Amino acid sequence: MNFAYKAYNFLNVVLFFILFPPFWLYTRLTGRFRDGLGQRLGFYPKSLVAAISGSPRIWIHAASVGEVNGAVAIIESLRRLIPDCGIILSTTTKHGQSWARERFGPEITCIYAPLDFIVSVRKALLAIRPDILVFLETEIWPNWLLAARRMGAKIALVNGRISGRSIKGYLKIRFLIQEALNQIKMFSMIREEDAQRLMMLGVPKKKIEINGNAKYDLLLRQAVPSLKGKNEKLYNLKGNEPVLVAGSTRGSEHEIIVNVYEKILQTLPETLLIIAPRHIEKIQHIIDMVKAKNLSYQLKTEIDKPDCLRTAPVVIINTIGDLQSTYSIASIVFCGGSLEPLGGQNILEAAVWGKPVFYGPSMDDFLDAKAVLDKTGGGIQVKDDRELAERMLYYLTHPDEADAVGKLAREAVMLNKGAADKHSAVIYRLLHPSSVN
Repeated sequence: MNFAYKAYNFLNVVLFFILFPPFWLYTRLTGRFRDGLGQRLGFYPKSLVAAISGSPRIWIHAASVGEVNGAVAIIESLRRLIPDCGIILSTTTKHGQSWARERFGPEITCIYAPLDFIVSVRKALLAIRPDILVFLETEIWPNWLLAARRMGAKIALVNGRISGRSIKGYLKIRFLIQEALNQIKMFSMIREEDAQRLMMLGVPKKKIEINGNAKYDLLLRQAVPSLKGKNEKLYNLKGNEPVLVAGSTRGSEHEIIVNVYEKILQTLPETLLIIAPRHIEKIQHIIDMVKAKNLSYQLKTEIDKPDCLRTAPVVIINTIGDLQSTYSIASIVFCGGSLEPLGGQNILEAAVWGKPVFYGPSMDDFLDAKAVLDKTGGGIQVKDDRELAERMLYYLTHPDEADAVGKLAREAVMLNKGAADKHSAVIYRLLHPSSVN
């Protein structure tokens, strides 16, 4: 155990005892963050633990909604590969937990992940007792990893990625990160660049595989044609209205999209705007902007009601988990977090529906997705809001060209399927080392 880890653990303990008491009082007084608080401290109800069945026991950690989507495809593959296994899926965020429970129901035990406080992770591991602990994407928690390894669990990082922004931070705390990474037996990464960044952190090449992005497989299965008809009915589409879907918008992008939409209306007044902010708490801000433009709007929860039709030119999605299927009715799509330096969003969620996808220059967190679309020409990158408006209007007024770009986008996703099986095979080999030739 190196000095950096000891310092991390000391600071961890000090901050816990300083910050937890006022935080606990805050949850009692306001009711916020109470959901799952006991589990985050490592206390899992006996009834929940008793309901875990199957062997070997595989604990998969997926921090939020995005990671859960990757976990779904891997879990489905694992169930085919190891039918009798018991799977536990943990999340960090409340939205991730809600989505996991909605997706799996009682089929899989869904829990909140413990805080990376040594007492919490030990209690959690003693309760769950996994044979293997699987982290998705960039989840690196020193105490959790070290405690799991000491308790005999094998550890894998799958569907792994390390962005250009992340590696800069990790290199600053390299000695701590190295100690954590040393506990991991196998790394099943998305791209060659991710593997290279791991090696920069001292991970031996022999422990690394490159197996693609499991989210592609899930996206292909989710793109069910019947969902398009369902959404056309929900949004009261007549069949000829242009539809602009702006997904996962952040920061100034809300205003940019509304301004672009205003320009589009001058040429195509029947255009419908559907905007889904990355953070639901920004809904009121968007409402205020739309009102200031004298545009009428409806919330997604309103048009979900059986007796309510979509009549407004703007719909604001204020629900979780609906955006990906909403892309099915788009004429064109903008994926947010990309015009501001925020790393982008998963542009393939729209590409899988055969839609032309617009995005800005900031795609650091989704370079693999960008590279996939670049190979076929299925993506449209713009440098700023002015170019976004110009090119969106062009493709809306040239629908045949938009359809051609959309077909290239879907083709790109199709060429990259099969990653989930490769990641699950890594997990299988860790559990059954005798199966390795």
